[in-house]
Amino acid sequence: MFDFDREVDRSGTMSLKWDKYKGQDVLPMWVADTDFVSPPSVIEALTQRVAHGIFGYSRPSPRLIELIIERLATRYGWAIQPEWLVFLPGVVPGLNLACKAWSQHGRGIITPKPVYYPFLQAPGFNDRPLLTVPMVEEAGRWVLDLAELERQAPSADLLLLCNPHNPGGTVFTREELLAIDAIAERHNLVICSDEIHCDLLLDKSARHIPYGAISPEAAERCAVMMAPSKTFNIAGLCCSFAVVPNARLRFRLQQAMRGISADVNLLGFVAAEAAYEGGEQWLCEQLDYLAANLALIQQAVARWPGVELASHQATYLAWIDVSALELDDPVAFFEQAGVGLSPGAQFGNGQFVRLNFGCTKARLVEALARMERAILSHGKQ
Repeated sequence: MFDFDREVDRSGTMSLKWDKYKGQDVLPMWVADTDFVSPPSVIEALTQRVAHGIFGYSRPSPRLIELIIERLATRYGWAIQPEWLVFLPGVVPGLNLACKAWSQHGRGIITPKPVYYPFLQAPGFNDRPLLTVPMVEEAGRWVLDLAELERQAPSADLLLLCNPHNPGGTVFTREELLAIDAIAERHNLVICSDEIHCDLLLDKSARHIPYGAISPEAAERCAVMMAPSKTFNIAGLCCSFAVVPNARLRFRLQQAMRGISADVNLLGFVAAEAAYEGGEQWLCEQLDYLAANLALIQQAVARWPGVELASHQATYLAWIDVSALELDDPVAFFEQAGVGLSPGAQFGNGQFVRLNFGCTKARLVEALARMERAILSHGKQ
């Protein structure tokens, strides 16, 4: 048994999440890392590697490559080849490299909206037009508006997909992915699928399907980007990878990386290998803990007038609709109540907030109590 109730003081550790509200009585529930200590296998491997004392240039070990191949086959039923792997320092750099590699100047890049904000930034950073397709709520789930995707597709070279979806929490079904791929085939779109949250499914009826696994044809027009970072709380060690089955697309990605993309951190390789080798039981227990935290949020939202939360299948990030509260600035409103959330405007809808529940139950209970007092007081005004 692992102790996810353990409170760890992250002050003074150069934590982006905690330093934002340094010296303030505001609980940081925003940026997407958790407050859980990483698996013992990761800590032990890093300790041993640091004790070696030399930190030169590095490359992934053969064992790490084996573990990734085994993991994708075992967890997701996707058989990949080692040469399909391209290691990256992060998925966000990967999104930007995808824009450079697989789109032409003047041609659009499609992203869902709302979506993790680097998706919305990457086309502009690379001098490409941003085309957005709304996520719409159907039967309590956020899904892509396929009619709008069909309309936008002729003007684009590339679709940046987020599955599981951040911030909406949707895990796309095989049928939904096949419908997206049919549009991609008709309009010759490359698909770059960010699947960094694929291990964090909280709905036991949901199943993550990598984009490249839906059909051999889909595999030839896609890159799937993954990482152990969200799963095992090692984002600061900067180790991610792209799975690119198509040799031509892979070559273009590697060309785009030259002179721009940094090498993966040595300790990132070490941590990734240790996480995939020895972190499975820790992950199972973390998922149970996160599911219990999500249930607390769902119970709280049910009590809050004017607040809604759609069905949430994956990630430790709750996408909360506060539009009925008619707040001028939702984030400032909750900061005044002592809870620091991510602004919905950053993702494409200013009447939502995103709450990170990758924390201890005690901290979440306190955050929800603070939010509840503020919401109920607001309703009396």
